[in-house]
Amino acid sequence: MANWYMLTLVGEDRHGIVAQVTRALFEGGCHLGEASMMRLGGNFTIMLMVRTKLDTDNVEQLVQPVASQLGLRAHIDRIHGHLHQHRIPNVHVTVFGADRAGIIAQITGVLADAGLDILNLESDVGGSESQPIYIMQLEGLTGQPIEALQAAIASAGLKDIDVRVTPIDTVMG
Repeated sequence: MANWYMLTLVGEDRHGIVAQVTRALFEGGCHLGEASMMRLGGNFTIMLMVRTKLDTDNVEQLVQPVASQLGLRAHIDRIHGHLHQHRIPNVHVTVFGADRAGIIAQITGVLADAGLDILNLESDVGGSESQPIYIMQLEGLTGQPIEALQAAIASAGLKDIDVRVTPIDTVMG
């Protein structure tokens, strides 16, 4: 019986990481499921669902030579893998404002309390070191009307932060 694992790799970004990691897994007889890979602050991170008959130690033995060669730290967890259960977001939130401590916690807390389930979140810091600007994009799923989320944001008293909540048209065809 095959097991599912979540493989997480983190390290300084460099050419060929995805190709070398996925080749090692393929050559080791592993099948890949959903993945998220991105560059953050000069570092590269991978979260990758891996399905194999191997146990955790053997998966680690497959990945470790490539991880060591590329200067990556690897972490492997056994998980309950469920493919084909993609949830489609119906809300998009854009945040711009002066960067400060707690901005993510405050905004995501307000949105969670208003019934938004966050599915994807990306953020960046622009501007300059003396005047940093925080930028966040997130997508979520809610059964609440969009006006309820907008009202929750408006009543939260967020100063120097522009938050825009818009619906995502999920109707196709």
